[in-house]
Amino acid sequence: MAETEYVVQQSDLREFITNCMTQVGACPEHADTLAQNLLAADYRGHYSHGLNRLGMYMADIEQNMVETKGEPKILKQTVSTGLVDGNNLQGPVVGKFCMELAIQKAKETGIGWVTARHSNHFGIAGWYSMMALEHNLIGMAYCNTSPCMVPTRARKKVLGTNPISVAAPANNDDNFVLDMATTAVALGKVEIKHVMGQPIPPTWGVDNEGQVTTDPKAVFLEDGGLLPLGGTEETGGYKGYGLGMMVEVFCGILSGANFGSKIRHWSSHSEISNLGQCFVALDPSVFAPGFTDRMSDLMDHCRNLQPAEGSAGPVKVAGDPEREHVKKCDELGGIPYPAQQLAAADGLAKKCGVEPLKRLKAL
Repeated sequence: MAETEYVVQQSDLREFITNCMTQVGACPEHADTLAQNLLAADYRGHYSHGLNRLGMYMADIEQNMVETKGEPKILKQTVSTGLVDGNNLQGPVVGKFCMELAIQKAKETGIGWVTARHSNHFGIAGWYSMMALEHNLIGMAYCNTSPCMVPTRARKKVLGTNPISVAAPANNDDNFVLDMATTAVALGKVEIKHVMGQPIPPTWGVDNEGQVTTDPKAVFLEDGGLLPLGGTEETGGYKGYGLGMMVEVFCGILSGANFGSKIRHWSSHSEISNLGQCFVALDPSVFAPGFTDRMSDLMDHCRNLQPAEGSAGPVKVAGDPEREHVKKCDELGGIPYPAQQLAAADGLAKKCGVEPLKRLKAL
């Protein structure tokens, strides 16, 4: 029997997250920025990085691992580049500042490339790349993260999920939005499987001996790790490993932040994260004219391909599954959550003394 789901209005979710964060010490503006990021994740169907992550952000403040006031600082810049000190603020606060700076530079010179250090977990990368779409720009966002990827042929975690996001505008408000981990899946998806008591596919992770496992506990709690995008060496996992290293070049190495195994475990509150991040905005108009026409042509061509026999549905491009989830939420009047996840949110509310998250209706 399927678990009951409840619909939560976006305005209620934003208020709830903001209240929880301010109650533990975040300034209202920073709390609201985080709330927008987490809301966007769940609205687009990335439940591993939305409300599911609220407790982690609260704990970072409660354990004095992040600063609750202040702003990021530009350490050095040229007309097209910038190096930012995040001053150990919430990741979404740093990321928003950097992406806005990159967009400003792209409008002036055609490209803005900004890296940040002394940042923290910044939620879904797509929230930043999509900021560029509002200005008819191409956006990119990258972040290094706590070690959870076991490199090809290794036993020990070295790299993070190191996400990549690229957003490109097309015609009629259509767009290409790639938002993915360079591991087989985001760690949050393994966490959700563990909470739900369900096995993981054999392509997701390995145990502490580097052997493929279907036990989420072995990956999430027992010093196993995620496989790179592509899986094992036989199925091309070394390519995901290479992409994860590329993200480190853009983020940790270029900015002077922590990198690889130097980054603390994501759930540890014994030292600051000092994550590295990278944000790029690019004006397609400085290249060949007709970018959005060609973008639409390519995307529509792929969507109109004949599906292979036995496939789950039509051919899609990056961003289509999220658009479908957004449409579903709009039709429901809010975001659907399983009762178990909302119960966990209620526990956070009780702990910090705020009102429980309102439910609009049951499904």
